[in-house]
Amino acid sequence: MGLIRFFKKWTLPCSMAVGACVYLLFSKVDFLIPIGDTAGPFFIEIMPFLIFAMLYVTFCKIRLHDLRLSAWHGWLQAIRVALAGLLILAMTHTGGATKLILEGMFVCVMCPTAAAAAVITDKLGGSIASMTVYTLIDNGLTAILIPLFFPLVEKEADITFATSFLIILEKVATVLILPFCCAMATRKWLPKVAEKIKSVKNLAFYMWGFNLSIVMGLTMHNILTARLDGMTMALLLLLPLAVTFILFGIGKAVGKRYDDSVSGGQALGQKNTIVGIWLTITYLNPTAAIAPCAYVIWQNSVNSWQLWCKEKYGKLKW
Repeated sequence: MGLIRFFKKWTLPCSMAVGACVYLLFSKVDFLIPIGDTAGPFFIEIMPFLIFAMLYVTFCKIRLHDLRLSAWHGWLQAIRVALAGLLILAMTHTGGATKLILEGMFVCVMCPTAAAAAVITDKLGGSIASMTVYTLIDNGLTAILIPLFFPLVEKEADITFATSFLIILEKVATVLILPFCCAMATRKWLPKVAEKIKSVKNLAFYMWGFNLSIVMGLTMHNILTARLDGMTMALLLLLPLAVTFILFGIGKAVGKRYDDSVSGGQALGQKNTIVGIWLTITYLNPTAAIAPCAYVIWQNSVNSWQLWCKEKYGKLKW
């Protein structure tokens, strides 16, 4: 019982540790762990289903009339675009390792909001509905910005608007829109089922912990197989920590002005790094993907700390 209680209290750190250990122990099992430059097909194929189930459970708590736009949705999008633009401007005056590092930071900023942000937002006492609306806006805008921004980062980046839009649309439809529609249908036509799902405390959160173990395994692969000098690797691993604090801090500050600090912080700070890593490897400098890999660790460390504060003090300290 002591072990179970410990896992419940420290779910996210335990999930990251399990993912890292599984990678180190089974890194030669082709169908489980990424080999070479491709991700393990077993994990890649099951992740959309796991995220679908997790968000379906979360969205069963939403009422349709709770979905509405907020001014902070627009402000955070404007800030994200401005930060990305500044990083692109800085990259035009640099080269070599410095450009590589800036490119990694750019990817961290440009990553769309994670669909799972709604799960952590709910756990921290934020608004699932507001978070869901923002995530849809954020992913839609990302689909438009990627073909505009990526060629400015890498001249050889050959990504069209149609390609970018379809990539993001597929991700959003599979792991965000479809579970939302299914949850709304359940609430309308199977209300007893919806109430039963809602009564299972923290179900979606523990499902996210399992997903995080998988993401952490993929992250360990990308970090440990990179071939970089020590200083460049250190900066690609550590600077995303600063980016994490900046994004969460700005998001919370803006959200606080509209009495939605928790949702604002998660909206700007919690990123879908899997999409960011894939886009970086495919269209930008693949080595820059180390930065969003590190961001996985830092953003979930921040989430773990917030959850600890929420449990211990009944509120967030930040």
